[in-house]
Amino acid sequence: MFVLPPRRPAPGPWFATVLLTLLLAPPALAQQVPDTTFSPPVASPAFAPGMGPVVLIDKGHYTFHTLGGRFAPFARLVARDGFVLRPHAGPFTRAALDSARVLVISNALAERNLDAWHLPISPAFDTSEVRIVEGWVRDGGALLLVADHLPFGGAAEDLAAAFGVLLPNGFAQDATGQMNFTLRRCDGLLHAHPVTDGRGPGERVDSVAVYTGEAFRASVPVDTLLVMGPGSVLLLPEVAWQFSPLTPQLRADGMLVGVALTHGRGRVVVFGEAAMLTAQLAGPQRVPVGMNAPEAAHHPRLVLNAVRWLAGVTGAKDAGPRERRRGR
Repeated sequence: MFVLPPRRPAPGPWFATVLLTLLLAPPALAQQVPDTTFSPPVASPAFAPGMGPVVLIDKGHYTFHTLGGRFAPFARLVARDGFVLRPHAGPFTRAALDSARVLVISNALAERNLDAWHLPISPAFDTSEVRIVEGWVRDGGALLLVADHLPFGGAAEDLAAAFGVLLPNGFAQDATGQMNFTLRRCDGLLHAHPVTDGRGPGERVDSVAVYTGEAFRASVPVDTLLVMGPGSVLLLPEVAWQFSPLTPQLRADGMLVGVALTHGRGRVVVFGEAAMLTAQLAGPQRVPVGMNAPEAAHHPRLVLNAVRWLAGVTGAKDAGPRERRRGR
């Protein structure tokens, strides 16, 4: 998601989140629009124009980020790398998935939660769809799953669990009480992997800005991409953006924000925040958020590296055993 940059909060994480509530009520979210002018260079495209594998972007599950909407900058960037971008409408079927190499799902929702961002959160995908997607990946497909804070984590919980990723459906906050924070390689919060290293020094990602999202765990071995730092917490409100001193919270030290994993013959990347993968203009002042923001210079590299790795075109192997671990 995104956050309009708040003023420095008074001490205490709950106070910071109360301030954020005023900035991020649902009407403010409606002012989140794609930056149609954003066009970063692609120095060495993976494919000639239109000659790469097909990438499907889901729009059939009340998805917050779609090919023609808020994920348009993501789609344009990936298309300039030579991939073929197509929308996917309706329920997932094996025939539809077999037409593509990569499936992208970013912040899907169930219909009942469109205007009800509070517990309980219904699954965005029925059990047959989860079974179809899991089987397709196991047989060699590739999934980029993005699931943000409540309600999006809850909506994708069942699908993520099919790959051993456990989404708590909360709001991640760093040790300073901020939901906008940066994860840096030099701090040990961004790990080496083809998704973060790319094909060479010019594609290396050294920092990723997070604009309000989820932190999660894994029950299977994963390759950690992004991880929460010491003193961080995961807030678990019953209603999105409504926080108080009584809001339940978990220690989030070492919880995951981005992972890569293999599943059968296929590959999966999961991110707990969506805005960092696109370019948006937020609020009446049209604040740049995501790939177009000054602090996000490496984000286009992250997008291209992730899609290339999922499609199996980077030529880089998975991280070795020392880099693989069970997510906390």
